[in-house]
Amino acid sequence: MIDYDSFRHFADSWGLLYMLAVFVLVILFMFRPGAKRHAETAAQIPLKDDRKPAGEE
Repeated sequence: MIDYDSFRHFADSWGLLYMLAVFVLVILFMFRPGAKRHAETAAQIPLKDDRKPAGEE
């Protein structure tokens, strides 16, 4: 059975390394070639009006 001290020791060592690796991968993913177009498209989503004009159904 895993006790608190064992779990904390694992989280302090390997958990920190895992979180750092995930952070670096996310940063690399965001700055990959071609990501700018996807980021600009995602940034425009809240500004789009997807509703149909009144009277059109």
